[in-house]
This record gives sequence, C-alpha cells and structure tokens, in this order.
Amino acid sequence: MEIEFTLNGAPVKVDAPVGTSLLKLLRETLGLTGAKPGCEIGECGACSVLLNDRLVNSCMVLAHQAAGASVVTIEGIHDPDGGPNDLQRAFIDAGAVQCGYCTPGMVLAAEALLARDLTPTREEIRTAISGNLCRCTGYQQIVDAVEIAAAGRRRSLAEPTEGQPAAFGFVEAPHEQN
Repeated sequence: MEIEFTLNGAPVKVDAPVGTSLLKLLRETLGLTGAKPGCEIGECGACSVLLNDRLVNSCMVLAHQAAGASVVTIEGIHDPDGGPNDLQRAFIDAGAVQCGYCTPGMVLAAEALLARDLTPTREEIRTAISGNLCRCTGYQQIVDAVEIAAAGRRRSLAEPTEGQPAAFGFVEAPHEQN
C-alpha cells in the first residue's frame, strides 16, 4: 500500500505493506534509526516520534495511519546549521545522555512539552517524559536539561530582534550627551 506523508519537513511517498508499524517503516524502509525498538508494546518510549505534533510510540502506530500526516523523528530535530539544537545541547551539558538508547525519545517528549509550555514545573517535566524509560540517568539530569532549554527559549523570546522592542520590559532610549 502506497502512503504519502511529510517526514521531517519533506514529502515522502513510500510502499508500506498492510500491518507495518510506523517504527518498522522508519527504520527498515526509510533508514531512519533514531526511533529505537525497545519493548515494541508501547511501554518504553524508545520509539517515540511526533505525529502531527503529538508524541506517539511509533511501534503502536500503523504506517498507513501516517498517511497525510506530519512525522518528526529525532533526525528532524536540529539547529538550522544541522548541528544539535538547544535542547540536545542542554542534554549534553546536563549529563542527560549516558548509554543514549532512550535519548531520542526523551528529546522528542521534551520537544512536545516545550512546544506547548515554556514554563513547565519539574513535576510537569517528569510527567511529560514519564512514558520514556531510562535505565542510566535516574531522570534528574534529563529534568535539568529540559529546564535549561526552557529557560534559554524564554530568554530568546524576550530578546529584541532588530527593529523590534523587547517582548518583556522596556527598551531604553539613547541618552543625549551635552
């Protein structure tokens, strides 16, 4: 069965046998291995992707359910220059990557949270990543990384762009010298 969808911002047309999971399609057909096969019953979150901006376990989604949709995998999360984005750098800086197996799913869970809330509490962060299991970090560093990225994104929203006043506070007028 041929399906068309948007994958990491680009249109895709691919054959997917009936009953193929989105995880299998991404990994085996499209060669995107960032979504990991973990439990393959929707419990571990290693296969997390964004489907129409909603976090899903790709092992539990049939490939044909992505038809006409937007799918974002970890391969689609990066800075414009292709390097790690702010959240991924925060994961590195906070020591939130150890074995790395859960990291793609954790990053996508955090991106989904930050897309809707740039001021999450630590408890809201824990809730947002609760569907993604990690055996190495103990989660503390992951929560720290999400807080770091959220703070950075809030700061960047508050910074004035050329020709525009700051979003928060006032821009001082230049002082005249006598």
